Amino acid sequence: LAGRMETIQMLPLARAEIEGRTPTFLDRLFEGKIQSQRDAIVGDDLVQLVLLGGFPEAISRESERRRQDWLRSYLTSILTRDLRDIAEVEKLTELPKFVRLLAEHSGQLVNYSQFGGGINVSHKTAQRYVGLLEQVFLIATVRPWFTNSLKRIVKTPKLHFLDSGLLATVRGLTFDRVKADRGTFGALLESFVFSEVLKLMTASDLRLTPHHFRDREMREVDIVLERDDGTIVGIEVKASATVKAGDFAGLRALAEACGDRFAFGVVLYDSIDFVPFGDRLAAAPLSCLWGKVP
Repeated sequence: LAGRMETIQMLPLARAEIEGRTPTFLDRLFEGKIQSQRDAIVGDDLVQLVLLGGFPEAISRESERRRQDWLRSYLTSILTRDLRDIAEVEKLTELPKFVRLLAEHSGQLVNYSQFGGGINVSHKTAQRYVGLLEQVFLIATVRPWFTNSLKRIVKTPKLHFLDSGLLATVRGLTFDRVKADRGTFGALLESFVFSEVLKLMTASDLRLTPHHFRDREMREVDIVLERDDGTIVGIEVKASATVKAGDFAGLRALAEACGDRFAFGVVLYDSIDFVPFGDRLAAAPLSCLWGKVP
C-alpha cells in the first residue's frame, strides 16, 4: 500500500558486515577524523580480500576456483534469465562479451560508442545495455561532480562493477595472476572501494550522493561524496604502498573548486601508516573503510 513500504538497495556484503563491525568511516571522513588502524590489512592479504568480493555464497567456498565457478554461474543466470525477465534484449548471446568489455573498463570513463562497437551495436543500444546491467546491480555509472562556474571539468560518467570478486572473475584474474602483475590490481581495487563506499552509504544516516571528479588537466578524484548540505569530501585510491605529494593533485584541485564546502580529502593506500599531507588532506590505510580505530 502507498506509504507503507520502503525500497532498500541490497548490495553484496560490506567488509564491516562480514567482520561484524559497525562502520564509522563516512562519519569520521566528514569530521576530518580519519586516523591510523590497529589491524590494517596490506599486501597479499589485501589482494586476497579484494578478490573475495562480497557475495555470501562465493565467500563461503574455501577454494578460489570454486568461488569463481559460483560467480560465473551467477553471472550466467543474470544474463540469461534476469535480464530477459525485465526487457527485450537483442543479441542476447553477445551479452557475455559485452560484460567482459565493460570489465576491462571498470574504473574508467564511459564510452558507449566503444562499448557498442565491441559487439556491433549502436551507441544508443550500448547505453541501454549498460542501463539494464545497472538495474540488476552488476555495475553502476557515476556522474561527475561539477559546478556551472567550472568550465574545464570533464562531464562524462564513470563505470564501476559492484562486486570486486565478480569483476576479477570476468577479467580472469586470480591471486597468482595479480601477484605476478600488480598493475592489474589498481582498477580492481578502485571498484572495490567504490562498492564499499556505496554499501556504507546504505547503512549511514548521512544523505550522500557519489560522484567522481576530473578536469581538463587530468587531475582527478576517484570518489567524491556530496552531503545534502553541500559539504564535499574526496577519496583517492592507490594500490601502492607509498604516497607522494603528486598523489594529492586531484584532491587539491577539488578542494580549490569547492572552497569552504570541502571538508576533507583522503588517499587510501596499501600501507599501515597514516600520513597527514597538509590542510584537510591525509593518506590512510585502505582498511580504514572497515577496521578498528585505536
